[in-house]
Amino acid sequence: SCDASQLCNCSSMGLDFIPPGLTAKITVLNLAHNRIKHVRSQDLQQAVNLRALLLQSNEISSIDEDSFWSLAKLELLDLSNNSLAHLSPVWFGHLFSLQHLHLQGNSYRDLGQGSPFSGLRNLSSLHLGNRRFSVIRQGNFEGIELLHKLWIDGSNLSQYEQGSLKSIKEINHMIINIRSISVFSEIVRDLLHSVTWLEVRRIVFNSTAEMQVLRVMSLSFAKKLSFRQTLLTDATVPEIVSILEDMPKLVELELVDCRLLGTGRWEMQIQANQSQTLRVLTIEKLSIEEFYLFTDLQAVEGLLSPFTRITVRNTKVFLVPCRISQHLLSLEYLDLSANLLGDQSLEHSACLGGWPSLQTLNLSQNSLSDLEMTSKSLSHLGNLIVLDISQNNFGEIPDVCEWTKTLKYLNLSGTQIPKVTTCIPPTLEVLDVSANNLKEFGLQLPFLKELYLTRNQLKTLPGAAPIPNLVALSVRRNKLNSFSKEEFESFKRMELLDASDNNFICSCEFLSFIHQEAGIARVLVGWPDKYVCDSPLAVRGAQVGAVHLSLLECHRSLVVSLICVLVFLVILLLVAVGYKYHVVWYLRMTWAWLQAKRKPKRAPPKDVCYDAFVSYSENDSDWVENTMVRELEQACPPFRLCLHKRDFVPGKWIVDNIIDSIEKSRKTLFVLSEHFVQSEWCKYELDFSHFRLFDENNDAAILILLEPIRSEAIPKRFCKLRKIMNTKTYLEWPLEEEQQQSFWFNLKIALRS
Repeated sequence: SCDASQLCNCSSMGLDFIPPGLTAKITVLNLAHNRIKHVRSQDLQQAVNLRALLLQSNEISSIDEDSFWSLAKLELLDLSNNSLAHLSPVWFGHLFSLQHLHLQGNSYRDLGQGSPFSGLRNLSSLHLGNRRFSVIRQGNFEGIELLHKLWIDGSNLSQYEQGSLKSIKEINHMIINIRSISVFSEIVRDLLHSVTWLEVRRIVFNSTAEMQVLRVMSLSFAKKLSFRQTLLTDATVPEIVSILEDMPKLVELELVDCRLLGTGRWEMQIQANQSQTLRVLTIEKLSIEEFYLFTDLQAVEGLLSPFTRITVRNTKVFLVPCRISQHLLSLEYLDLSANLLGDQSLEHSACLGGWPSLQTLNLSQNSLSDLEMTSKSLSHLGNLIVLDISQNNFGEIPDVCEWTKTLKYLNLSGTQIPKVTTCIPPTLEVLDVSANNLKEFGLQLPFLKELYLTRNQLKTLPGAAPIPNLVALSVRRNKLNSFSKEEFESFKRMELLDASDNNFICSCEFLSFIHQEAGIARVLVGWPDKYVCDSPLAVRGAQVGAVHLSLLECHRSLVVSLICVLVFLVILLLVAVGYKYHVVWYLRMTWAWLQAKRKPKRAPPKDVCYDAFVSYSENDSDWVENTMVRELEQACPPFRLCLHKRDFVPGKWIVDNIIDSIEKSRKTLFVLSEHFVQSEWCKYELDFSHFRLFDENNDAAILILLEPIRSEAIPKRFCKLRKIMNTKTYLEWPLEEEQQQSFWFNLKIALRS
């Protein structure tokens, strides 16, 4: 189970004990999701260079005291979700390099009489607690002075000795899952000056008497305060606001997945003693059971003027009272996406004098249907620069609309617009009208620099003359089949043209354009699903100048028209047979398979330019592109991933692209799901290219199980995949947020190996 870099993945193998024979070469050992009950002294004695040890989700109930003494280089230890009834400080006494320690989900009731962590001077993150965890004693955290993250699952924590957490001088992010208000207040008292971001989960604020106990929070120096899965009532909201107003350094307040019992008729008047520091408010998925009875919030009007950023997303907001909007004097960013705002309610919400400083407004995924009315409602916003009204349902739009003169960015993607008109403001620098049903684009936009026309029905490029300053143009997933020189005569400032996923046909004119327009920094003209032109000449611009095309290539239509009379019946017959039995496809696949077999097993090191090639289904692209790619490519140092959408060579046949990309990548990531095994393209990748990885019996392949795959859902032709999944371990994407950090750590270790 160990690869060339000695990263050993033995998870989910049904092991009852740590396997023998571990050597000093091993750097990562994953034993998660097994049945290990006991860690013995000799189990890890030789693994002196181990940096990550993952033992979560086993049945470990006992650990010999000297089991970890040889692991001086260990940086990550995960013992979460086991059956440890107590924690011994002797276990961690020799872990001088340990940075991440996960102990949550066991059965211990306390941390002992002393500190189990006194020798962990380099500790950065600590996760502890469980449903039985009930006591924190003074001295339990002695030896820890600085933590990036402290996560305490204290849902049944009933006893906290004052001063227990005071020894930690600085905590960047503290997450605490707690129910007891009194215990929480005692913890806050010890963390007044040490926590920068305090995140509280599953707490219930029921009565004003409980809130008096929390008055100590007003002395906290925290800069960000988050409440998740918290219950609020009309009686407690005024008390909470009063406490927040007094917090001297609070900048950001966040409410995520909370519940509010009430209608905003608060029993006491909130004093408008405005906070001097609070500027950012985020509310997501706030559940108000009787939201349609909610009041106009007059009680909080005086508190709103200092806010500069407000996000209220997915909270069933159907109206912002005019008086509230008029009191948001400093607001520069407002996100009201995924709510219930309609045309009439927006007109009332953005009333005259409302949002006077607003620069960015996000109204995507609402119930807007009249673009003329929307533009008029927002026309008085004299500072508005960015407007996102995507994923509404505007349909046909008028010829004339009234917009603010300052608007530079407009997102109208996914709004069911069949045709663009002069309603679009001429002041724009960025326009996104993707995912509509546009068949043409001919607007006069003299200042436009970026235009996004992805997923429309365009057959020709937009005219260049009306948009002379265009720098970036995206026409992906349209119906383009060729470019002409005339279409690009005025695009002299173009730096990026993305025309991938279209129906390009290889021609003399097309080749000539690619050659003559080499001044464009980046031209993307291909996508695997719809390649018609597979000539390498259409891609490698450096070779186009030396191309001498034959009469057939330059005058294909004329020559074909002369000979088609003689061979029409033959061609018709061959086409019918070939179409029925996919002859052409299988011939090309066979040829590619033979070519791949003859290639050397490994590319020269100088040709390897990617850390990993990612194989995935298009249906899983949202997770791959928005979650995995962002996590890996923004890592430090960043990984360079090869994605077919972004990195395949335009004009090149997809199978050649796949093989070349694998050979130029150190690893290959397979994102497995039921969509993957049902995808035709994934079948071809496994059948004709990926066999190289498996036949060579190396460990260049990394399997990620995005979701459980039923064995009956795997087609019989995926025999190699069945074999690999039965004999090799894979990384499973956890739905629990607390386990995702370990997943990313394991994946990064595997990629660096």
